[in-house]
Amino acid sequence: MAPTRNTPPHEAIAENIVDIDVSEEMKGSFLEYAYSVIYSRALPDARDGLKPVQRRILYQMGEMGLRPERGYVKSSRVVGEVMGKLHPHGDSAIYETMVRLAQPFVQRLPLIDGHGNFGSLDDGPAASRYTEVRLTTAALAMTKDLDEDTVDMVPNYDNSYMQPEVLPAAIPSLLVNGAAGIAVGMATNMPPHNLGEVVAGARHLLAHPDATLEDIMRFIPGPDLPEGGKIVGLTGIRDAYENGRGLFRTRATTRIENVTARKKAIVVTELPYQIGAEKVIEKIKAAVQAKKIEGITAVQNLTDRHHGLRLVIELKNTVNPDAVLAKLFKLTPMEETFGINNVALVEGKPQTLGLLPLLRVFVDHRIDVTRRRSAFRLGRAKDRLHLVEGLLIAILDIDEVIAVIRSSDDTAAARDRLMSVFDLSEVQADYILELRLRRLTKFSRLELEAERDELLTAIAELEEILASEERLHQLVSSELADVATQFATPRRTILLESDGKEQTPVGDVEVNDEPCHVLLSATGLVARSAEPPGRDSRQSHDAIASAVRATTRSQIGVVTASGEVHRLEVVDTPALPPGSASLAGGVPLRELIPAGADPIGLISLEEDADPIAVATALGRVKRVTPTHPKMDSWSIITLTEGDTVVGVGHASDDTQMVLISSDAYLLRFNAGLVRPQGRTGQGVAGIKLAESTVVRALGIVAEDHVSEAEVVTITGSFDALPGTQTGSVKVTPLDRFPVKGRATLGVRCHRFLRGEDMLALAWVGIGPRAVGAGGQPIDLPETNEKRDASGTMLTAIIGGIG
Repeated sequence: MAPTRNTPPHEAIAENIVDIDVSEEMKGSFLEYAYSVIYSRALPDARDGLKPVQRRILYQMGEMGLRPERGYVKSSRVVGEVMGKLHPHGDSAIYETMVRLAQPFVQRLPLIDGHGNFGSLDDGPAASRYTEVRLTTAALAMTKDLDEDTVDMVPNYDNSYMQPEVLPAAIPSLLVNGAAGIAVGMATNMPPHNLGEVVAGARHLLAHPDATLEDIMRFIPGPDLPEGGKIVGLTGIRDAYENGRGLFRTRATTRIENVTARKKAIVVTELPYQIGAEKVIEKIKAAVQAKKIEGITAVQNLTDRHHGLRLVIELKNTVNPDAVLAKLFKLTPMEETFGINNVALVEGKPQTLGLLPLLRVFVDHRIDVTRRRSAFRLGRAKDRLHLVEGLLIAILDIDEVIAVIRSSDDTAAARDRLMSVFDLSEVQADYILELRLRRLTKFSRLELEAERDELLTAIAELEEILASEERLHQLVSSELADVATQFATPRRTILLESDGKEQTPVGDVEVNDEPCHVLLSATGLVARSAEPPGRDSRQSHDAIASAVRATTRSQIGVVTASGEVHRLEVVDTPALPPGSASLAGGVPLRELIPAGADPIGLISLEEDADPIAVATALGRVKRVTPTHPKMDSWSIITLTEGDTVVGVGHASDDTQMVLISSDAYLLRFNAGLVRPQGRTGQGVAGIKLAESTVVRALGIVAEDHVSEAEVVTITGSFDALPGTQTGSVKVTPLDRFPVKGRATLGVRCHRFLRGEDMLALAWVGIGPRAVGAGGQPIDLPETNEKRDASGTMLTAIIGGIG
């Protein structure tokens, strides 16, 4: 208190001054600050993959009831609730975090559904008073079972509310959405991954705890970025998966198109992670003005919300588009480096983690959550069973119960007499005293007996789960499979096994004309290999769907769903390294053929090749004589309206053709029954189809290999959403199906289970291999010798078979 005008100076209160060592004070204060930044702000927890502010936002939105089926609320309201109750660190930090959780170009699986302007890679979001939010369905999976003692609850900053220490997290968010943060003396930078691949790896780790990194990388070959693009060079990814740190290059997805009859352009449809179109345009203009890149006449950004990114870079007629593209990759953000630094909190301590430790932390967390949830449900079921048994005792002798209660002086006396007369516990007696008269009907007794039986069954199952680690792991694995079925999407980023060095345009180098095989993968990648595909080969990534023999200086044909053949230079396809067992080094075939074409398979253009066999969705088959015009594209079948090509290959007279329809009928007949025709013919009837059914697959098998061939059929439902088909799968030897005449119905090859009404996929060949949408392997069941039997239920989504 300072002295007043009327207070003598000697009576003023003396100030309390303490001498301290400034260096010690600074050291202590900085350590407290560093500790707070590391543990409470910048680094995610390895269990749920969230930073504290992210966790508090999702938890508070759940407490506010902002579910996906309800309306949006103002972002500023959510920010205020989070700041006032859980996170007193400023509204701007909370809103920025909320925005990132809602941006699909940042999050591989957004956890917040934003309504309004949430920004782009080139522009920031609108203010919180203009935007609205609610939780996504994926966020509900992150917070599910919070009320069942699955995680520890801790007090908030002023001990007035409780908040979860970590979320139950049914989704491996840290790997799926990645993380970025700068702490004190350390930082984290983790790329997003594909949910289906991560779940497949986690389930494999559950089933095989001693799995190696190579085993897990069969399921998780690399990151999967929200905006797609390409990852060039997998060595750095392998390093990061092993020790937690590494580098890889992300590259834009491009193709060369004719914008006029004589003018070409480079069209960019996907950009590297976190790179916006405006930034690329700015760098291109700067490079052109500095004369570092020549031959570009204009750059147009034709991006819209309906067609996505489309950046058109127009070129002069005199330049080589591949040479310009190489310079664009070198001088602009169309190729960027991403540094992986997997730092996260494990048991409250920051650690640098490889892929295996990251997966183990998540899997262990899910095991702990499931065990605690099962124990909670067991206790609740036992408590309820105790009450139900008491009610059944009371209902069986209700007259005496009423007499005891009426003759008692007060509630305490009634409780004691009920406990004594009917041998009840205090809890049961209290519950009976609170019983409503309407529960005393005969129907209520039947309900209680049914409830008792259900509770006994549930208790036995929960006790079995808690008593068996194997049963617990199976439950965790099945719940992860359900998550993948609900939320997994196909892979967006292409993985290229290149060293990332600048590539010289093909036209500038001399390529020797050597024998090779051109391979098309089940996920649409094409590459050439000096080695033929083995029948029992098990590639580490993807499966071979089509293969033709060629030479490096020859040409092959790409047959599309419209019946067109597009000529393709073999030298334009990337060469796989000698001895490579991976197809990840290929490029998407769609980038090598005109835009909009839907490739079905590859054919040889040699005149001495076997006739080309084609099957259509409406059951037509055709064999085409191997004579091809000197054109870039031509038609090999005339299709009726609504019909498409579903299968193609080469078939000589001594081969057998196999057609499989969507209603699970298989027809096998000799290819010699289909006389070769010219290119304009419509073909002949192949299989007799029922109404509203189509052909799912064409198989071509040499007669001396019929005993080795197998049929793979995968069921689905017409009502299922695209990308969510699981159903059941069956593998059957081909020779179990008899040879029939052409244009007949065939025999049934798969018996539908309940909820199945069609075949979603089918395949015929030797050594089948199923893969997910990202190329990760999916195990097929053992061979079923019965041709008309049901399949084995699938838990993973099969994206292709080869």
